[in-house]
Amino acid sequence: MRRLFSALLVTTLASCASNPKPAPANPDSPALGEKAAPAEATADAESFRATPPQPGKAPDLVLPTFQSAKLDNGITVLVSTRRELPLVFAGVAFAAGSAQDPKGKEGLAELTYRMLLEGAGKRDTVLLDNAFADLGVSPAMDVQADGAQVGVRVLTRNLDAAMALLSDVVLRPTFSPKAFERRKKQQLADLVRAMGQPGVLAQMAYLEAVFGLQHPYGHLPDGTPASVQSLTLADVMGFYQKHTGPKAQAIILTGDISLEEGVALAKRHFSWSKNKATPPPPPPATKAPPRQQVYVVPKPGLDQTLLLVGRAGIAAGNPDEYPLELATTVFGGFFGSRLNMNLRENKGYSYGAGASLSPRLGVGPLTAYSSVRQDVTGPALSEVMNELTGLTNRPITAEELEAAREGLIRAFPGAFESVEGLGASAAALFITRRPLDEFNRTVEGLRDASAAEVQRMAEQYLDPAMMQIVLVGDPATIQEQVTPLGLGKLVPIEPDEAPVPRAAK
Repeated sequence: MRRLFSALLVTTLASCASNPKPAPANPDSPALGEKAAPAEATADAESFRATPPQPGKAPDLVLPTFQSAKLDNGITVLVSTRRELPLVFAGVAFAAGSAQDPKGKEGLAELTYRMLLEGAGKRDTVLLDNAFADLGVSPAMDVQADGAQVGVRVLTRNLDAAMALLSDVVLRPTFSPKAFERRKKQQLADLVRAMGQPGVLAQMAYLEAVFGLQHPYGHLPDGTPASVQSLTLADVMGFYQKHTGPKAQAIILTGDISLEEGVALAKRHFSWSKNKATPPPPPPATKAPPRQQVYVVPKPGLDQTLLLVGRAGIAAGNPDEYPLELATTVFGGFFGSRLNMNLRENKGYSYGAGASLSPRLGVGPLTAYSSVRQDVTGPALSEVMNELTGLTNRPITAEELEAAREGLIRAFPGAFESVEGLGASAAALFITRRPLDEFNRTVEGLRDASAAEVQRMAEQYLDPAMMQIVLVGDPATIQEQVTPLGLGKLVPIEPDEAPVPRAAK
């Protein structure tokens, strides 16, 4: 007991010795029970806000490298190596897209390519889907005007199995009649649902206004309800036979793979030599005629009016592309652009406005767009036209040009963040038939474009008199507010109806 008491006493004394001593009282501290005096505001407490933080040094721009090879059967293998993760995008790009839809059969390319995932080899739709799911992947299909691609993102260890499935999809589609009827109904349902959206209606009317119904670019890949309804399984099989083959396709492999590994995989799974299809010729360029009409898609009671203003622009690879891209960006291609700052920041007509240049294999559209409050439809459209005119009256400044140049160049790496992004970029090179160093050439072109060239492009291509106008909104409001602007005769257009030659209307 005595020994235990001594131990407790030593422990208690040690504990007391380890307690920190209280800090000496601050003479400015209030006494217990008194309130602290409010801190005296200093004159420079918020002065740091006057100087915005300086941006850090921009990271070095590193663009991906693309390599290609061609197998004996003529198929192209496109590879971009990135070893950070054990992931690969594996896909197939096709050189024919919706621009190859026959007249009256709009939507055929879309339906044909979608059918590739409705059964292949010895698998029906469900078994094929399950086979992809067993690899932890889901195939994605994208159909555009100039081409299409199908592909998956897959772990490197499952790449060979994924390539085997893709080869079945591309080389051995079943084109089952039962699957065709279901897929066609699905496309019709998707189309009808999409046409309930003003944006889709605006795009349909816009393509018709800019290119004309008879031009290969005059319709959306989805087609129209009437044209899709007319499609048959024979149409689908005919399109596939005519436009697919090793010389009109490319194997796309990006990520954890080398060119040598990609070629070996392509030889193992895509060595067929059937189908003699070759890439179709580019659709013809179309001139941009002076505007004579304003096309109106009537949607009574719509709270906003959707504006599309544009024209046929240029083809991919046109030497005007880089300075024209800069001019379009200054006009409406980024938040600080003239168009957005006018409609959104100064007038409050819209949540945003933009403009884009979309070069295609033949000729692509140059488009300005915005959704504005219904009650300011006329004033907003007037401001769009004023900003187009202003590109001549108020030449592009050095500050505007540099902001556009830096914004475009620094946005480049975003397209290559994922192996899918790399794959889409590689497919775009094949579809638009651009060289493998196209992205380096684009950056150099944007850097080298002079102020005089950009100004000349703005005046040549962004002439307001050459811009077609499509409005989707309340017809009475449009009639009342747009007619006085004198931009052209208002012509109703119904893109959800069966295509009818303009002269017959």
